[in-house]
Amino acid sequence: MKALKGKVVRSMPSQAKMISCDNSGAKMLKLVSVKGHKTRKGRIPATGVGGMFLASVKKGKLDMRKTVVPAILVRQRKEYRRPSGIRIKFEDNAAIVLKDEKGNPKGTIFKGPIAKEVAERWPAVAKVAKTVI
Repeated sequence: MKALKGKVVRSMPSQAKMISCDNSGAKMLKLVSVKGHKTRKGRIPATGVGGMFLASVKKGKLDMRKTVVPAILVRQRKEYRRPSGIRIKFEDNAAIVLKDEKGNPKGTIFKGPIAKEVAERWPAVAKVAKTVI
């Protein structure tokens, strides 16, 4: 996992719900906790594009439901700034489910584009992605 170069806004707080954009069997994810998040006492943990977190599967296949899985946020609605100066935002919040903590995706197909920051930080995810914006 590499560090991000841009100023990504952490827009997805704990307990946020988002769709899963892969074919892992999960449809709706709920953010439970953020991996490696250190913050001030009392502040709600949050994540942004490229961040790894633990998610509870709310909707999906029966074997996936009610399980806690690692995931990566690949799209967010809140706009953020890249080092080149442009600002980017997506039309939805989406995440992908991982097999393990190393960043290997469980699904083999991603629906929709993923952010360039995710492809730089997680090379295993970039191999599966069709469109990188």
